Amino acid sequence: MNMEFKRKLPTPQTVKDMYPVTEELARQKQENDRQIKAVITGEDQRLMLLIGPCSADREDAVLEYAARLRTLQERVKDTILIVPRIYSNKPRTTGDGYKGMLHQPDPNGQPDMLKGLIAIRKMHMKVLEQTGFSSADELLYPENYYYLSDILSYAAIGARSVEDQQHRLIASGLDVPVGMKNPTSGDLSVMMNSIMAAQHPHTFLFSQWEVHSKGNPLAHAILRGSVNKYGRSLPNYHYEDLSQLYELYAKSGLANPAVIIDTNHSNSGKRWDQQARIAKEVLHSARHNGDIGRMVKGLMIESYLLDGCQKPDGGVYGLSITDPCIGWEKTEAGAGAGGAAGLTRRSAGKYGKSQNVPGTARNIFWIAAAGGREGDGGLLCGFGCTGGVFCV
Repeated sequence: MNMEFKRKLPTPQTVKDMYPVTEELARQKQENDRQIKAVITGEDQRLMLLIGPCSADREDAVLEYAARLRTLQERVKDTILIVPRIYSNKPRTTGDGYKGMLHQPDPNGQPDMLKGLIAIRKMHMKVLEQTGFSSADELLYPENYYYLSDILSYAAIGARSVEDQQHRLIASGLDVPVGMKNPTSGDLSVMMNSIMAAQHPHTFLFSQWEVHSKGNPLAHAILRGSVNKYGRSLPNYHYEDLSQLYELYAKSGLANPAVIIDTNHSNSGKRWDQQARIAKEVLHSARHNGDIGRMVKGLMIESYLLDGCQKPDGGVYGLSITDPCIGWEKTEAGAGAGGAAGLTRRSAGKYGKSQNVPGTARNIFWIAAAGGREGDGGLLCGFGCTGGVFCV
């Protein structure tokens, strides 16, 4: 075998015993789980915002970012549920490059998986302790999830992993929502098959055990765009794409039809500054069509303290070392606007009166919020109109 077995790593339970979660934090995570699940099932009408850096490269910047999210969450708590996106391991298209804190707790140092496992557990725990958020992370290595299973409230399976049998089977055994991205090819049938597999029970081999999963009814879709045979990014967040996904869900018989729209990656062509525009279009589609409005549960936005990105050895605090992100100023205030950003789903109209929106069954519409003035044009404010997101 052409591999060197460097050292045996401690089991997930050993690491959990080394860095235990208190009863108070366990209760907080349980409450976070309840709220996130309620959004996916439709019991909670709020929009879920999965937001954070492309990669969590350093603990101090991540904690500052999460603290800012907590302040923003308090301002929009009635209408938006924020879930920090804290990705500690990163897939690489060619296998080269920075693979995340799990591999390299020091981005400029050598890989050290033991230090990485401890570093990512401590980071996620500190976010929970200091902000009350239990985070989302990518399920890049299925066996590693259990090092964090008591502190994560959401898991995502990426475009390169969604066709993998082990990822699908592990997802079927999780008790938190799992977002399944469409593959880079854009084939929605692959994504739908992965959701079906994750929602069904299975017997399989895991960590030297024969295990049986019960199925995860909270597995759902994430649309992230695709890449064609010429290497060109193609979006799949438009109204027609969402309509097609709704039809696929309707034919599938799957539980809890739900989709999160990834506003970056191939949906933006990695043009980070297009994320606000993409969010606005998605929300316009949700307002226009009640079926789409019920299916769209949230947005995934890549955001950090500063706009753009740098090389891993750049050394600029709060600037992404992988894909470019929208900075905090634009996240909070919106591109070119001074007001606070946010998005709400409310049963009241522009002037506080209940309004019926054609095509919706929930008598709601989307408006700008979080303390911004009308027409501020915040991150999720719509189209630069003089009222809310979709002023009528």
